[in-house]
Amino acid sequence: MRRPIPSPSAVRLRSARRLLAAAALLGAAAAPALWAQDSLRLADLQAAAVARDPRTAQAAVLRAQSALRLQNLRSERLPTFSVAAQAQHQSDVTSVNFPGAVQPWKDTYDANVGARLRLYDPSRAARTAVEQAQETEAMARLDVTLFAQRQAVNDAFFQALLLDAQRGVLADAITDLESQLRLARERATAGAALPSDAAMLEAELLRRRQSLDEAATGRTVALAILADLVGRPVAEDAPLAMPALDAATRAARSGLEGTRARPEFRQFEASGAVVGARQRALAAQSDPRVSVFGRTGYGRPGLNMLSREFDTYWVAGVQVEWSPFDWGTVRREREAIALQTQVLTSEAQAFHERLQRATRGDLAAIDRLERALASDDAIVALRERILAESRLRYTEGVLTAAEFVDRETDLNTARLQRETHRVELAQARARFLTTVGLEVR
Repeated sequence: MRRPIPSPSAVRLRSARRLLAAAALLGAAAAPALWAQDSLRLADLQAAAVARDPRTAQAAVLRAQSALRLQNLRSERLPTFSVAAQAQHQSDVTSVNFPGAVQPWKDTYDANVGARLRLYDPSRAARTAVEQAQETEAMARLDVTLFAQRQAVNDAFFQALLLDAQRGVLADAITDLESQLRLARERATAGAALPSDAAMLEAELLRRRQSLDEAATGRTVALAILADLVGRPVAEDAPLAMPALDAATRAARSGLEGTRARPEFRQFEASGAVVGARQRALAAQSDPRVSVFGRTGYGRPGLNMLSREFDTYWVAGVQVEWSPFDWGTVRREREAIALQTQVLTSEAQAFHERLQRATRGDLAAIDRLERALASDDAIVALRERILAESRLRYTEGVLTAAEFVDRETDLNTARLQRETHRVELAQARARFLTTVGLEVR
């Protein structure tokens, strides 16, 4: 049976589907390694969270606003034009007191077009500097706002990592208890042990499974928070890579006094630059400004005030504007702006001290956890030896099930404590690096 010949539209549809499938494969191949299930890295998550934050779009908006204001300032170099018209009745006019003289009309009319061009305005450059400094300050303030996302990612990431480590320990403990439960049931069936031994092991096994389910649920919640922060789905079975931050922490700790990587420091500097630019702009307002102007019009009378006819006219000239005396207004305003410098200095000092207190706590936690990890391995090794001996004694019937469960619980607790300390140490290091403003790599 011959196949029907496909229509041209069907051929085009099939080709389009092939192209879409190929594009999807290429897109998946080109996707960043962050979303692969074997490479969830803290640094990539932080960068993705900052990029995904809706406030990131404010950078383009702030630049566009500043560009518009700067364009307005540049437009001041161009001439300005004005159109005016006026009709009025005067109660009196200029007159000539001799017989036969023609008196002007008391009704006057005027329509004119004027132009003005500023030749010299020292305040324009100063006002441009203010706008540029304000743009830099706004961008620095935005960086401060977005920087908080890094710590939010840290919290969710290490929460998931901690629960992941606890799941591994609990899974190993459950496997061991399952083997011991099978042995206890066999012994109870053979009459070599009481059924309560198996019941006790089964109760402990159920409790461990509850703990495992609780850890799995908490990890799912933490990953959901991460997915919301980065704006991309994160697979529940995606492993989290433990960041290696030991060397970076030591380097940052050695140069802590000179570290000014936090965006708040750049914001303080930008705010100080704005204050300085405003002071210079205020001083420039008192300088003289020079303009040329011109006006042409048609009215009655024109420039001849004694004329009774409609006439055209024009005027042109140079104008100098200067206000040498302002009753101390500029001086007081400059003093008020100078006081803002003191406010910025005190805020910068307060932030620096707050940062020192925060890093002092982080460094103390790092030192404590490093000491704890040094002894955790020894504690786990001792608990493993005790459990191995207890397992033999339980197999021989010398040790009760309750005593065996106690020994096994001690080992499980020691292992959980070691994994908790390991994750908490990495979290303390990441928190320290984030606190001082350094990127986690």
